[in-house]
Amino acid sequence: MGPRAGSASSPGARPAPGSAAGYPFRGPGLVARVVPFAAVAVLAEASLALPPGPQSQSAVIASIVLLLATAAEFALPWERLPAWLSVLVPLTYSASVLALVLAAGPTSGVGIVILIPVVWTALFHRRWESACIVAAIMLLQGIVSLTPVVAEDSVTARRVLLWGALGALISVAAHGLRARISRSQQESARLQERLREVTVMEDRERIAADLRDKVIQQIFGAGLTLQGAASLTTQREVRRRLESSVADLDRAVRLIRQAIFGLGHRSPGRGLRQDVLDLCGGLDPAPEVSFSGPVDRALNPGARAELLGLLREALGVLGNESVPARVSIAAGEDSCLAVVEARSARELSALRAAAARAGARIDIEPVPGGTRLAWRFPAGAAVGGGVRT
Repeated sequence: MGPRAGSASSPGARPAPGSAAGYPFRGPGLVARVVPFAAVAVLAEASLALPPGPQSQSAVIASIVLLLATAAEFALPWERLPAWLSVLVPLTYSASVLALVLAAGPTSGVGIVILIPVVWTALFHRRWESACIVAAIMLLQGIVSLTPVVAEDSVTARRVLLWGALGALISVAAHGLRARISRSQQESARLQERLREVTVMEDRERIAADLRDKVIQQIFGAGLTLQGAASLTTQREVRRRLESSVADLDRAVRLIRQAIFGLGHRSPGRGLRQDVLDLCGGLDPAPEVSFSGPVDRALNPGARAELLGLLREALGVLGNESVPARVSIAAGEDSCLAVVEARSARELSALRAAAARAGARIDIEPVPGGTRLAWRFPAGAAVGGGVRT
């Protein structure tokens, strides 16, 4: 339905705000709107040449004049005319159809072209304008019914021709309407997705603010209380446990701060952070995982997939008896560093080869209690660089 369809139903109402001035007789897609209807109208006029020919030359002339007047009305300054005058165009063509039927005869089969203004107003005009066209059709049928009927002669070809043309017209108009509906649905889906993203980001900002202003302050206060209690006791075991609890609270604060950073800097979509958590979450027991910096934005999709592949292969090479104790991902301004620390490691050559294929720099070194593996990707790196060990 054109923009006029959304207007108020009173005859004097103007088009809705944002409608193209003069629609449907102006604006983008005018040719596509008019050509199918014009083609059927011209074909109906041309069908008068079929035998036995027109019964009234004056009615033929009147039909052609009214058809030309309908076309000329498209050139009127619709931007400056009252909105209700738009019904003048389909009414003028309805009068042309009446003259055409009188010229060809009431049994000629040409009267089906009265569907042209019906379809046009249904697609591009308001409801009250369609009601006017229906009233005009009723009047047309009344006039035709009063016309003397002559013997039918050679009307089959005309009926087949015009019904086929009208079928094509309705198909084109219906598919055009479906295309507009489809575009509207796609635009609505995009707006819904954007609204969802904005809602998610607002929720993340609210959660991050609550964690920063409330939870961290509560944990920090509890840590200070435990530190004070530890300084008051003379029992070594009690002091050790209190100090261990304070250290646990410090680690909890660091984890919460990392979560706050992630809430504020990652996009609503899935990122490297979630992929690493899912990968490590499948291990039993799961290693400790930590992040620092804008991890989700540090690598392009190709490099991110390569890094996940390296971590997956490393975790498999390390074996069940040496589950990683810690996995950390750090994103800086110029690189992204992934580190795995395990109690032991085997088949290090396979890890070197995997890093070489991925184009990452790998550092393998012993650390107290195990082995440290570190992969470094340039920030935003593409795949396929080289390997340095």
